[in-house]
Amino acid sequence: MSVLCLVLSGVLAGGELLVRWGLAPALRALPDDAHVRARIAVVHRLRLVVPAVIVPTVVVTVVVVARGGDAAAWAAVGALAVFVVVTGFGTVPINMRIARWDPTDPPADWQGLVRRWERVDVLRSSAALLTFVLLAVARLP
Repeated sequence: MSVLCLVLSGVLAGGELLVRWGLAPALRALPDDAHVRARIAVVHRLRLVVPAVIVPTVVVTVVVVARGGDAAAWAAVGALAVFVVVTGFGTVPINMRIARWDPTDPPADWQGLVRRWERVDVLRSSAALLTFVLLAVARLP
């Protein structure tokens, strides 16, 4: 099961890093109307995919580490907790607003909201990466 823990945390970290440093800058480079439409579409798609990765990652990681993880493994659980909290209170509320945007008439502050999402997502994606790295060096049962 520890291999599954490492695989899931690697998938989570990889996906988060691709969104943060690959997709987000690409969206920013689009004209405003295309950016808004693409961002709405991405939010609609990822709000299904991301929880399908997060939930098993959290469950498996907590179970494995509780069975006898070392200090690095427990630090990974802490980093994963930061990831979950930042997701729940940071990016999810913003994504919920984006999901309701009218692509032909986005809110006046849409660019500020995107910048806020990007700032929060730096912490979020970094916490996911840190989780993976710590689990990679941990001694798991």
